[in-house]
Amino acid sequence: QVQLVESGGGLAQSGESLRLSCAASGSIASVYAMGWYRQAPGKQRELVCAIISGSSTNYADSVKGRFTISRDNAKNTVYLQMTSLKPEDTAVYYCNSRIMTYKSRSFSDYWGQGTQVTVSS
Repeated sequence: QVQLVESGGGLAQSGESLRLSCAASGSIASVYAMGWYRQAPGKQRELVCAIISGSSTNYADSVKGRFTISRDNAKNTVYLQMTSLKPEDTAVYYCNSRIMTYKSRSFSDYWGQGTQVTVSS
């Protein structure tokens, strides 16, 4: 009923920038929050940043000042602008959203398929 489709990953050199997008589609009644997680090889998935209904945001300490999350509510789309990329940012980035569908009338978490970001030194 709900799909999250990510785009924008790829290869960058240290210090460069990349922009990720994630569009939610389906029978969406309300979107409470949208965010990004990442998982590096051999590590657990971790929260990168999130934007709550309205404009409240939170960021992992490791990306503060370098990454910016934004949201287009009309399009149910979230963006992640990543600047000053470092090799340690290399990971699969997953979009996450807490969404209420017209059928469920309660909020559930949905995930994108993931997009690879690789930063070379």
